[in-house]
Amino acid sequence: MTDETRVLYNGQCPVCSTEIAHYSKTARANDLPIRFDDLHSDALDYYGLDADTAARRLHVWHQGQLFVGVDAFIVLWRQLPRFRLLARVVALPGVRHVAAVIYDHILAPALYKRHLRRLRRTARNDQLV
Repeated sequence: MTDETRVLYNGQCPVCSTEIAHYSKTARANDLPIRFDDLHSDALDYYGLDADTAARRLHVWHQGQLFVGVDAFIVLWRQLPRFRLLARVVALPGVRHVAAVIYDHILAPALYKRHLRRLRRTARNDQLV
């Protein structure tokens, strides 16, 4: 088992890419063993996910376990110096529940719908060429 944490994210999502770029910069600056994998690469096999499932939520592989959604953020934030307090707060039972409801029912679905629109737009543009 490796100490490396792996983060699977949607590199075509502007919101996701911006957020992950910030986390990646922090991880590099602190020499942390965190790898960031774009779901549009060959990394999907490592996670055992298909692209559609991966695009729906953030996924983090840590210590032999796959974490999804808010739990994935908590695992990631616990490793990043400026995010550790946020991880502790969000991990509190009541806060975690509210955060999961907001992420699972509002934020993640909205980002996923935008992702599907981008895919449809790309497919239409490819047909026009």
